[in-house]
Amino acid sequence: METSDAILKINNIEVKYHEVILVLKGVSIEVPRGGIVALLGANGAGKSTTLKAMSGLLKTEDGEVTDGAIEYEGQRIHHERAAKIAKAGIVQVIEGRRVFEHLTVEENLKVGAHLRKTGSVKDGLETVYHYFPRLIEKRSEIAGFVSGGEQQMTVVGRALMTEPKLVLLDEPSMGLAPMLIHEIFKIIMKLNKEEKISILLVEQNVKLALTVAPYAYVMETGRIVMDDTSEKLSENEDIKDFYLGMGGGGKKSFRDVKHYKRRKRWLS
Repeated sequence: METSDAILKINNIEVKYHEVILVLKGVSIEVPRGGIVALLGANGAGKSTTLKAMSGLLKTEDGEVTDGAIEYEGQRIHHERAAKIAKAGIVQVIEGRRVFEHLTVEENLKVGAHLRKTGSVKDGLETVYHYFPRLIEKRSEIAGFVSGGEQQMTVVGRALMTEPKLVLLDEPSMGLAPMLIHEIFKIIMKLNKEEKISILLVEQNVKLALTVAPYAYVMETGRIVMDDTSEKLSENEDIKDFYLGMGGGGKKSFRDVKHYKRRKRWLS
């Protein structure tokens, strides 16, 4: 996707861990300003590593961008510290609902307030409670004891407290009941539409991701093997076979299909 007004551009990056383990190979992705883009792929494809490269969290795991560039608002950020990147407006919501378990829900939300540039903490809380009314009655409860869905709302709400321009969402549906997943995704779409927050969504629930994001990239073993509009990807035979389970015999795995590497159209 070539966008003249992209808030984020990843240009042909390579990522290595411990200076030797090559995890990402020539990955290029664009997120348009005010848009939602999905990054799809199986476990271990390199999706979370891609998000951490953008948010600066790679450094905490002895990983680094060794080639290519990541540009945010026209500035190269791939060598910047995570705190500086967060201050510039990129916030990552890490998979697994990382709440501060011993703090209350509201205290968790307030943690995000130190990055606010405008408005008071009270304003921020009002915005979060507007989008996540369920959290109002939970505000004084210890976050470690609320439900998984409420914890997910709390971490997304905490990100919202920072007044982000770009939110990196890593597997927000993981381990949640279908009704809750739809509720959370509805709110995410609302945040995008009303607050004009750009979103890069990493999600294993491909059907849902293609409903939410108008454009998506497919990643396999550290490379982008396909990108297109969600409409076209939904019709793609390989996507149907491998991700949507619509081919004969249910969902397949790339590891089980020997002729996969010979499918030239994936890597052309």
